[in-house]
Amino acid sequence: MNVYDTSNKLAQEIKQSEEYQNYKMAKETLKLNQELSNKIKEFEKTRYEVQILAMQTGKNDEEGLKKMQSLYAELIENPDAKRYFEAETKFNILIADVNKIIGEAIKDVME
Repeated sequence: MNVYDTSNKLAQEIKQSEEYQNYKMAKETLKLNQELSNKIKEFEKTRYEVQILAMQTGKNDEEGLKKMQSLYAELIENPDAKRYFEAETKFNILIADVNKIIGEAIKDVME
């Protein structure tokens, strides 16, 4: 089996994984509730802006952090949003683990 065949098989297995399926379902559920979807988009935009500012300046944006925490606290009360965040986290862990495994396998040539 060559690397491309293995990569395609991995891609199919990821799509069949519980983590992928749950995340996909959670995203589809959000599409049915535009208001909730918009609030999550606002939270994600705020989170991104806070992270970028922290990386660029080395300082935390206290106002942005408070807004992000407030939005998250409000969102997590909604079962669909909570399910979405949990599914997103589990899926991201899966992908990070796969990337780590691949990275470890090739680290000797990447150094």
